[in-house]
Order: sequence, then structure tokens, then C-alpha cells
Amino acid sequence: MLATAAATPDEEVCGLLLGRSGRVETLVPARNVARDSARSFEIDPATLLAAHRTARGEGRQVIGHWHSHPNGRREPSARDAGRASENGQIWLIIAGGDIAAWVPQATGPGPATFQPIAIEVA
Repeated sequence: MLATAAATPDEEVCGLLLGRSGRVETLVPARNVARDSARSFEIDPATLLAAHRTARGEGRQVIGHWHSHPNGRREPSARDAGRASENGQIWLIIAGGDIAAWVPQATGPGPATFQPIAIEVA
């Protein structure tokens, strides 16, 4: 993830997280198909469907996704908050050569808020 973000510093890069019970087991890079990839990300639908099929066949799930912020901030953006839903999925955000992990929380109508979560690399 870090290498992909560093290699494409002017665009948001993205991918999916496959695993079980909040434990990421596999990173799946995806093409960013957003119209403005410098300011937004949209995971390629074909990659998303394939990842769900693969995960299901292996007894795992898509437990979240990752994307980069070329602006250097690891906090979720207003655009992220507007697109998030409280589904327990992990949001990894890469910026400035580092990674932060978040989980969206419902706050009623309107954009989601995010709670930081710890990352443990094993």
C-alpha cells in the first residue's frame, strides 16, 4: 500500500482488505475509476465483485478498504464521511508515508464520523 501510494503521489490509490474478524489477511489493489482521481477514489467494480467472490470461496470477507490522500492528511475527508456507512468496515488511509485506521460511526442523518482504531502488524 505504501509503495503504491508513493509511486502515484498525485492520485488517490485504492484497494480492498480481505480477512476475518477484523484481521486483515490479504490486500487487493484496485484501479481507481473515479472521475477526479486526484481528489477521490472509486474502487473498480470488477475488482470489487471478484474480491467478494474470492473471499466468500475462502471463508473470508471483504472487511474494508484502503486509499491514499495526496494532500498528506491521514484523517478521513468530508468526501469520505459523506460516502461512509456504519457497517463495521475498516478504512485505512495512507498519507505522508504512514497509515491510519478508522471505523465509521453513525451519528444520525448526514455524514458519518470516524473513530480511530489501532493497527497491529503481525
